[in-house]
Amino acid sequence: MADETAPRTDLADLVRMRMDELGLSYRRVAELAIDPEQPGLGAVWTRGTLENLAKRKVIKAPGPGELRALADALQLPLRLVQDAAAGQFFDLDTVWAEDADTRLMVRHYQSLSPEDRERLRSIAEAWGKPR
Repeated sequence: MADETAPRTDLADLVRMRMDELGLSYRRVAELAIDPEQPGLGAVWTRGTLENLAKRKVIKAPGPGELRALADALQLPLRLVQDAAAGQFFDLDTVWAEDADTRLMVRHYQSLSPEDRERLRSIAEAWGKPR
């Protein structure tokens, strides 16, 4: 399975781009990738897994702690890393409400008509409003 490529590469592309921006190696990111909510676990990514991810190889979908650790290591907002992982591993697109706190995860959002996209944004807006 190591020779297969992922159909979407949202997280892989984000990781590669950010590593280039920060001038970080796979080894250094692996060292820095510690879940801020569970620092006692130590590094939760290996150099090899990061390299496979960045090279668009198929890897197991990372869990919440791994995403927090990756966001921390790459100095990125957690939401951005979560959205990229949802796209790559679950083929989900994120639709944000204007309040920037409410989001919908939608399959094939880009293939929806403009009217259907607006309906989803309206749902997100309505859901996010306090009652």
